[in-house]
Amino acid sequence: MAASEGLESARIVLLFWQLLCLLDATSGQIVYSISEEVSQGTFVGNIAKDLNLKLPELETRMLRVVSGSSKHYFEVDLKTGILFVNDRIDREELCASSLVCSVRLEVVAQFPLALHRVVVNILDINDNPPTFPGKSTNIRIAESTVPGAKFSLFSADDPDVGSNSVKTYKLGSNEYFSLDVNTDGDRVSAELVLQKALDREKQPVIRLLLTAVDGGKPPRSGTLQITVNVLDANDNAPAFSSPLYKVRVYENSPVGTTILKLNATDPDEDINGQILFSFINEGAKHFQNAFAINHTTGEITVSGNVNYEESSAYELRVEAQDRGHTPLASHCKVLVEIIDKNDNAPEIKVTPLLDYVTEDAGKGTALALITVSDKDAGKNGKITCSVSDPSTFTLETSYSNYYSLVLGADLDRERVSQYNITITAIDEGSPPLSSTSVITVHVSDVNDNAPRFPERVMNVYLKENSPVGALICTVSAFDPDEKENARVSYSMLENPSKTVSVSTVVNVNSVSGEIYSLQSFNYEEVKTLQFQVQATDSGVPPLSNNVTVNVFILDENDNSPGVLPPYSGQGSVNTESIPYAAEAGYFVAKIRAVDADSGYNALLSYHIAEPKGSSLFRIGTSSGEIRTKRRMSDNDLKTHPLVILVSDHGEPSLSATVSIDVVVVESAGEIQTSFRQLPVKEETFSDLNLYLLIAIVSVSVIFLLSLISLIAVKCHRTDGGLSRYSAPMITTHPDGSWSYSKSTQQYDVCFSSDTLKSDVVVFPTPFPPADAELISINGGDTFKRTQTLPNSEKVNCVFDLFHIATSARVFTVLSEQNNCP
Repeated sequence: MAASEGLESARIVLLFWQLLCLLDATSGQIVYSISEEVSQGTFVGNIAKDLNLKLPELETRMLRVVSGSSKHYFEVDLKTGILFVNDRIDREELCASSLVCSVRLEVVAQFPLALHRVVVNILDINDNPPTFPGKSTNIRIAESTVPGAKFSLFSADDPDVGSNSVKTYKLGSNEYFSLDVNTDGDRVSAELVLQKALDREKQPVIRLLLTAVDGGKPPRSGTLQITVNVLDANDNAPAFSSPLYKVRVYENSPVGTTILKLNATDPDEDINGQILFSFINEGAKHFQNAFAINHTTGEITVSGNVNYEESSAYELRVEAQDRGHTPLASHCKVLVEIIDKNDNAPEIKVTPLLDYVTEDAGKGTALALITVSDKDAGKNGKITCSVSDPSTFTLETSYSNYYSLVLGADLDRERVSQYNITITAIDEGSPPLSSTSVITVHVSDVNDNAPRFPERVMNVYLKENSPVGALICTVSAFDPDEKENARVSYSMLENPSKTVSVSTVVNVNSVSGEIYSLQSFNYEEVKTLQFQVQATDSGVPPLSNNVTVNVFILDENDNSPGVLPPYSGQGSVNTESIPYAAEAGYFVAKIRAVDADSGYNALLSYHIAEPKGSSLFRIGTSSGEIRTKRRMSDNDLKTHPLVILVSDHGEPSLSATVSIDVVVVESAGEIQTSFRQLPVKEETFSDLNLYLLIAIVSVSVIFLLSLISLIAVKCHRTDGGLSRYSAPMITTHPDGSWSYSKSTQQYDVCFSSDTLKSDVVVFPTPFPPADAELISINGGDTFKRTQTLPNSEKVNCVFDLFHIATSARVFTVLSEQNNCP
């Protein structure tokens, strides 16, 4: 009894030193202890107090408990800071037969990120009784066995540890046997000791009751029924070559692999010398289905899965028994050491900290906690972690195999809105094994982009006299942000320097960006309108951008020609006189008219409306000069009523009429003076004629040289580019007039003695192509044509048209405004 108490004292001292080593290894961390099988909600410790955290900080810093286990054994109350038991704790399930059992926790606090290590030691309670491999066993003992012989018995198994494990064995009262209890470290075994010689004839069967008792308070026990069969004499037991064998075997060795062949001898003969080998603890859980023994050869082989992670060593007890009528047996131990192989890939556990990260989050923002583990040992269990996108995300380690995934670069949601980050864990085994885990990081938007217009300036065209509310154009801005940050509204910007408010002239739809007119425009009053539209998003704070809109009013033919004095228009009759002896080409009168429109709408032509087909008079189509076609005859009337029609070139054309009665008188002295000027001889050239002819020739030469240069440049830039242009034609008439013509139209400019002194003619540069569309820009009249480039891109080419100021009789043609192919 004293020896048993001494062993118990030694175990207590050993446990105390182990606890001291554990406390020393975990210095700098919080250690709690709690018994297994306690009820849920049991107090473990005050985390807030031990970590010096204030209770309000627990919720604001999102305090949480993270463990590497699939079960959440512990939780923390954020209102009180108390760590409590959240799930049933079974120490035997958690730590098997380990003497020290603990659960390692990570207490995580955010904003700022802080990690604290907590170790909870699970204390064993005596909740399991000792159990034998079976309820009964049979022992055969020869009657010749001398007193003092010992017989091994099955050991009881108790999953509890320390003082709660098996401490002693007791044998029921009998006259033949006593019990010898042996302690080998933490293992206690018992042997039957024969105290008295057996007599098979007196008692062939002896029944014993073996009781295993643990050291718990109160103690628990288990029983085994032993039946002793007394056999006839067999005086030699088999003998092993060694009482202890040690062998090493790799885990995952194939089934059937021989690890050891035992050798035992028996000097007896015949069946008393034939040996049978067997495991005497075949029912033990720790090596069941792992090994098998050949009963006749003693060869031990692998019979199942040998896993280092389940057990790193096995202790096999082998019995060698002869086959005599009274079998004798001997025993040995076989210690099998399992050599680890790298057969387990690392395991990765990810605890996300943020569901979304804003694109303006700074470097160092923690996104997730990562825990890695490997069931292998040594180098096979050493792990290295890496991240797939190290330029954007980094791994920071706090403890061994504990990492934090943090932001290492600035984010831009418009460039990348979601990251799939691959975490790779690889061990140092040979060959190394690895595993991966993908973490998805969603980037949330912030309002960091202002709306963008396709162009800074928009040029649009609107016909004059358009109705109020007409759609002028639509502006559209794009915002690469999303949701509210990308919702764009439009508004007009007022210009303080202008007296007229833009909002009284045009209006913009705040949602669609459609711009409508609030009044009808008159080209003769307003030719251009400029304003700015602002696009503003709905972010906080809102961002905006502006576009300048230039509205060019296009002229319409809404003004009829007006006849200038000394003649009056429709409703009045004007009178001119000519002598009877007037020669052909005699100057009768000159009609002058103006048109308030512009461009073609103001280009006027003159015709004799009545009498139609007059054989006596003709009128210059562009000059308005009325002349005789021939000399007078006696059959001609003395008074010739003429109706002169003045028409513009608009669509539809507008016109005005002038009524003139031409009276034929006998002599020139009877002709009444009027505004018209005297005729001159058409074939006589004055100095001005000579200068004008020189100017025309010079301009023509310059024009031809320019045209040749332009053809060379255009041919270099694009094939056949100049084929679209129609070359102008200048024609000299016998009466001293000049004409400018295109492929479809011709304008005559006639010069008499009076017009040559008052009119200035500048002949045009190359006229725009026939497929151009008439528009109006900045008060001038232009052609616009859509041009297709070699790369299929379409551009608008704008050319200036004849600009005619009829009051001054000035003809000008401006050059091409922009460089089109």
